[in-house]
Amino acid sequence: MGNKKGDNNESHVSGQANKPLSLPAHALHYRAVAEELGANAEDGLSEAEAKSRLEEYGRNALDDGPGVQPVKILVRQVANAMMLVLIMAMAVSFGIGSYIEGGVITAVIVLNIIVGFFQEFNAEKTMDSLRSLSSPTAVAIRSGNAEVVPTAEIVPGDMVDLKTGDTVPADIRLLEAVNFETDEALLTGESLPVAKDAETTFDPDTGAGDRLNVAFSSSTITKGRARGIVFATGMKTEIGTIATALRATGKKTRPVKRKPDGSAKPHRYAEAWGLTAGDFIGHFLGVNVGTPLQRKLSKLAILLFGVAVLCAIIVLAANKFSNNSQVIIYAVATGLNICSDKTGTLTQGKMVAKRAWIPSRGTYSVGTSTNPVDPTQGDLSHTTKPPTALGVESEEDGGHVGDVMSYKELLENNAALRNYLNVASLANLAHVHESADGWKARGDPTEIAIQVFVSRFDCNRERLTQEESWSQVAEFPFDSDIKKMSVIFENKATQEKTIFTKGAVERIVDSCRLVSWDMGSEPIEITTEHRNQILQNMEALAAQGLRVLALASKDHLGPVTGEKAESGEEYDRAVIESDLTFHGLIGLYDPPRIESAGAVKQCHQAGVAVHMLTGDHPGTAKAIAAQVGIIPSNTKVIAKDVADTIVMTASSFDKLSDDDIDRLPALPLVIARCAPSTKVRMVEALHRRGAFAAMTGDGVNDSPSLKRADVGIAMGKAGSDVAKDASDIVLTDDNFASILNAIEEGRRMFDNIQKFVLHLLSENIAQACTLLIGLAFKDSSGLSVFPLAPVEILWVIMITSGMPDMGLGVERAAPDIMARPPQSLKTGIFTTEIMVDIIVYGVWMAILCLSSFAIVLFGFGDGELGENCNDSYSDRCDTVFRARATTFVCLTWFALFLAWEMVNMRRSFFRMQPGSKKYFTQWMYDVWRNQFLFWAVIAGFVTIFPTLYIPVINRVVFKHEGISWEWGVVFIEATLFFAGVEAWKWAKRVYYRRKASKNLGKVPDLESKVFERYLEHGSVGSGGDTELGAEERYELHAVHMPHELQGGNRKEK
Repeated sequence: MGNKKGDNNESHVSGQANKPLSLPAHALHYRAVAEELGANAEDGLSEAEAKSRLEEYGRNALDDGPGVQPVKILVRQVANAMMLVLIMAMAVSFGIGSYIEGGVITAVIVLNIIVGFFQEFNAEKTMDSLRSLSSPTAVAIRSGNAEVVPTAEIVPGDMVDLKTGDTVPADIRLLEAVNFETDEALLTGESLPVAKDAETTFDPDTGAGDRLNVAFSSSTITKGRARGIVFATGMKTEIGTIATALRATGKKTRPVKRKPDGSAKPHRYAEAWGLTAGDFIGHFLGVNVGTPLQRKLSKLAILLFGVAVLCAIIVLAANKFSNNSQVIIYAVATGLNICSDKTGTLTQGKMVAKRAWIPSRGTYSVGTSTNPVDPTQGDLSHTTKPPTALGVESEEDGGHVGDVMSYKELLENNAALRNYLNVASLANLAHVHESADGWKARGDPTEIAIQVFVSRFDCNRERLTQEESWSQVAEFPFDSDIKKMSVIFENKATQEKTIFTKGAVERIVDSCRLVSWDMGSEPIEITTEHRNQILQNMEALAAQGLRVLALASKDHLGPVTGEKAESGEEYDRAVIESDLTFHGLIGLYDPPRIESAGAVKQCHQAGVAVHMLTGDHPGTAKAIAAQVGIIPSNTKVIAKDVADTIVMTASSFDKLSDDDIDRLPALPLVIARCAPSTKVRMVEALHRRGAFAAMTGDGVNDSPSLKRADVGIAMGKAGSDVAKDASDIVLTDDNFASILNAIEEGRRMFDNIQKFVLHLLSENIAQACTLLIGLAFKDSSGLSVFPLAPVEILWVIMITSGMPDMGLGVERAAPDIMARPPQSLKTGIFTTEIMVDIIVYGVWMAILCLSSFAIVLFGFGDGELGENCNDSYSDRCDTVFRARATTFVCLTWFALFLAWEMVNMRRSFFRMQPGSKKYFTQWMYDVWRNQFLFWAVIAGFVTIFPTLYIPVINRVVFKHEGISWEWGVVFIEATLFFAGVEAWKWAKRVYYRRKASKNLGKVPDLESKVFERYLEHGSVGSGGDTELGAEERYELHAVHMPHELQGGNRKEK
């Protein structure tokens, strides 16, 4: 909650802070607000102070109700469709006098309610804590560093940076606002964005909609950037005053359709009541709430229940019969095509300016540095050669190219360098400064790197604006479509205005009219030859993996119509960013994350295709893509038409029609200079090829592609709140490798669901076959004698198998899980192998159960089936009761042993870990590894004995008798069961190994496998298997898989 206990919101004055100020924040100058709040407008609050204020003022959150409510959870456990079915079954059992069955069902109901209550209670508590992880974040300045903190931890006095796409975390008094507009429709109802002005103050009685110097909590930033100090949080914000109204519960009744005069006929009331009742029943049954998948599964559950009732009626027509049916909900873990950004995701996002090229002066280089924000680390060097004539600097010589010089020597009589540094410093929003505990930086990583570079020459933005009298007049923020940003500064001494621009090289060069090409000469008209040389030098820098930007400027003579400046003048961006003077290039190095190459390789191993969609130059993108393994290492062997599609520019891709894209031999692995619309087209192209697409993004403009993708992945640190809202997953560390964790977890869940379903349905088939075939056993009165009693079946389903099934659900991922091909979306969990396994295991268990019943009854017994042995014990029924007990124990043991066998659906129970040297004892470690499953199986063995030997429970409840010599039959049947399952697994391994061996020569290595559709003009599908089937690929890869990946990159005991 936003207030501490005991606080109330009744006396709070609109516009005031949590702790009242001398006047409302909008009526005070921002310096006065900062002073009264004890805020630091330079370095923000310290961590200790922020923590102290969090304890004092409470969390920055609206009062969202009572939280986890045990009573409501308990009611939900009782008032649901499944429990209704069980209650009906209980009532029927008691009604027909089957008190034992009714008592067992009652026990099942109570057990389900207890287990369900604690599971949901714990889940609600977990979700309550997870909400803090998924909540919006804000960029707060803490101890001079820009830190991403949860919105709930923002406190009064925090200095917060705001940018387009963010959600304002609290009520903020603005210190600085550049082209800043917010959408306050939630607060004021005004549909148009509101332009903000940090410098003005207003009357204390000014309404919320007219407080233009305040950004209100929960409003969305539609344009520009700003910085401000938080003065109100939680329920003290403007939105907090209307939180109660926003939480009003919606009506659950359907409205009556009325005539224009307000009257309605009686049948309209009946229609509304009927629809309301239908909504209630649908909500109760789950067919009109939840996700589309959940609604379909609810309908499937109802269908299966109907089928079960129909089957029960058919069986009851012949004899009294009881059965139970369960519905399994599963999720498909499938193959992906991951379309990833480069900067900060595949790379570290810690950019360093390595080279700068000025046409008239040559190339400047920066030596190696251990701290990317410290401008005092790393020597400066200079050579008159352009980048096209240079190689890559080596670490051995400190990264130097040319002569090492001090910045003062480099600036001496060097107007070209000074002009270049002015552009780099002022067309830049980053802030780099030295504090007591070292150098600090905040802002965009690209701009920080450039600001650190100019700080090496003592020309950073702070010094130029304070000491050299440069004052910002207007700002045109970076636009992903035009790929430029510009600012207009005025020199206070000369009253001259200058435009400074930086951006993508091609866009800047096309906007330039002049260039200083020769040392000491005046700017001349830029020619086609000049442009070509600029682009060649850009290619040379990009080939080294550098991100290259161009810098330009021009003198501004006066305002024209268009964009408004801070002073009220208006500017047309198209005119502002034309006829520029080209000053040079700057190359920024953003090294790939250490784990990126390994993560991409694991993706390829798992059958996951990786595409890079970046705004960088094609050369830079290609260099980084080659370093992390997204593109083939040797593209020379690839046919030209396919090679041209591996790395494409967005302009080339966007020129293609949908039909042209669909005719490409394969979709691009890298798209450079990517615009948001390009990402959307890429997702659509993947969908047309039947592929499953995941898209990463961070900006507001990425929202359409994040929504359109099957899985939208937003960046937790660099991402805007709009992008996070549009996504399905938020990467808290912005790390590509983290996506692998989600894929592995999805595959683990998929595997475990398959094991769960296979175990459960095999048992169900065994029970059904045993009961149906058992109808052939007739007593002297002509009634069938059941090999299994109804309570025995309920016991096996609910007690014996329930816990091992849950144990299979928590089984850890198999060692080779990321080396398998993706699952088909069409087949889901019910692959051919699974369906055949279900039948084989189910029939094998049924055969053994029936044989055990027959052996005890006819082999060693007298074959006497007695009379009425389904209902009560008598001397004539003794043999039947013993045979039934033997069958029950056999089925129980089979169910428990099958759970252990399902840990790996192909490998032998005795060799689950292929890399292990423990040839005779490895199975012991395997069964102990999943202790939940181990103790569930042990409990299943132990609970058999009370049901067999406790009087009344055995004969009256379970309808069987304690056994003695029959244990020998049980042990023999269990041995045969183990032998049968092991033989079937062995046959499957032989089959798939032989099937894969036919294709041994077709997949010589991982790279050929991954890029075969590019190397051999394979299928146009992206990410799927082309020549080999999924199973052949899995078995083939198992043959060649490194030993450590087969058994255990995880150390298993």
